[in-house]
Amino acid sequence: MVVANDVDYKRCNLLIHQTKRTCTTNLMVTNNEGQHFPSCNTKRTLSVASEINPHPIDQLLFDRVLCDVPCSGDGTLRKAPDIWRRWNSGSGNGLHSLQVVLAMRGLSLLKVGGRMIYSTCSMNPIEDEAVVAEILRRCGCSVELVDVSDKLPELIRRPGLTKWKVHDRGGWYRSYKDVPKSQRDGVLRSMFPSGKSDKDSTGGGNSYEEMAYISSEESAVEVCDLPLERCMRILPHDQNTGGFFIAVLHKVSPLPEFQEKLNHRRNSFTRNNINSSEKSSYEAVSDTVVTKPEEGAEEIVLEATVSENGFKPPEKESTCDEGIVELAQKLDDMGGKREVPSMQGKWKGLYPVVFLRDETVIDGIKTFYGIKDETFPLYGHLVTRNSDISSHGNVKRIYYVSKAVKDVLELNFAVGKPLKISSVGLKMFEKQSAKECEANCCSFRITSEGLPVILPHMTKQILYATMADFKNLLQHKSIKFLDFIHPQIGEKAAKLALGSCVMVLVDDDTQLGSEPVKLKTSTIAIGCWKGKASLTVMVTTVDCHQLIERLSDRSKEVEIAENCLKSAETA
Repeated sequence: MVVANDVDYKRCNLLIHQTKRTCTTNLMVTNNEGQHFPSCNTKRTLSVASEINPHPIDQLLFDRVLCDVPCSGDGTLRKAPDIWRRWNSGSGNGLHSLQVVLAMRGLSLLKVGGRMIYSTCSMNPIEDEAVVAEILRRCGCSVELVDVSDKLPELIRRPGLTKWKVHDRGGWYRSYKDVPKSQRDGVLRSMFPSGKSDKDSTGGGNSYEEMAYISSEESAVEVCDLPLERCMRILPHDQNTGGFFIAVLHKVSPLPEFQEKLNHRRNSFTRNNINSSEKSSYEAVSDTVVTKPEEGAEEIVLEATVSENGFKPPEKESTCDEGIVELAQKLDDMGGKREVPSMQGKWKGLYPVVFLRDETVIDGIKTFYGIKDETFPLYGHLVTRNSDISSHGNVKRIYYVSKAVKDVLELNFAVGKPLKISSVGLKMFEKQSAKECEANCCSFRITSEGLPVILPHMTKQILYATMADFKNLLQHKSIKFLDFIHPQIGEKAAKLALGSCVMVLVDDDTQLGSEPVKLKTSTIAIGCWKGKASLTVMVTTVDCHQLIERLSDRSKEVEIAENCLKSAETA
């Protein structure tokens, strides 16, 4: 599975939109702060209950981590020339500490034997090699910098720098001992190649007057003794690209114990210093989002609603720490017990993720579409973004998650929902508010995104059509059963149950029989709604036009292939 995290909810929505085309059930998009990304460690949160109800996983650790940190972005000057006017050396200096913390958090979430990619779109060594050097110094022998010079041989790259100077408003500094004491809040020792402080040498902390008399011989440029040349620098003019920095880190053993404790203390210190008096109780808070989804688009986060008792959440944007401070305090009061009060809409701006347990809804879907648990289990794999999941509730969308995502969700629930989940799984079913929905009709239709995943496991509500009827339905959007070019298609459509169905494109008329057609990766299918006298396509207008063009190109290719075959036979 893949967990994609971004602190900006707008970028999360863009990420959700871009990944929707992959049609995968193995994706989770979160909106946590990277430096406080939760490990969901049940050993720290739970006590007796975790032994009674063990989970498949007891901590959220990753085999691979891509740590693409926020940076000054000077490597993107070619596509964003406006950076020229806004850029200054303070941009990189101000982000250095955050970049180190983010990278260290990524390594702490990495499994032993795993690899982490540290990357920026900046050419500033303060954001690149200086961060990597500080990581290696902190982690010692537990992390090594991997030499990837033999990978992607056609990619032109430059080796990482081993020496550089640091610039600030006071000028250029060759080593940390040259930095005046008044400037050391903004210029850190970790920014320099050696990472040494003035305690390692004499005469440090010079004033501005003393700095004027320091010669270049007296203050030589430092050289890092770490193998930073293993880093990759991609320069824009080498291959007509953007500027990019890449470092591959391999975790060979657990991080030093003091680093793990330091990260845990930092997170606890941050949480304990947040004022939680704005929220009175779990039951009083309802941070449910109000959304207005566009046609064929994912939900867009707008505003938070007030709770039933009239409590209005704070207008300040909620952060990861603000969301879990109440949980930490409540757990302390409860003596570390498992029972955590249900929190409807814990995170401001997001619907809660809830497993769908209603057997009536699940059995209805299974029976209507002919899905068997042996090939495609639904129980425990369906989630919704609504707290009311009863049969008479307002469940509009049902998402399908893989076993790996299911295990992570259960772990997240067990430790108090510290993950701020923006999107999870694949939207598989959507409630259809059609007038034709009768008592025996399943009101949940299959979505376009979920169709490629569930189609091979369906045994009912499938209709096969030739190219002529398929294109005809796309062009007219709705066709009566008697108006199909091939009458047998209309007859079979009339026999289907009222509600959602799937039309599958077949190559010729001989495949219109009752026997199911073997599906391929290239099989084209669309979702439809079977009414009392007609069949209506459940695809957006834009998708219809794109699919018609795709079918036209496919017809031309088939025609050319047939002509070539005939020419070969006559010759």
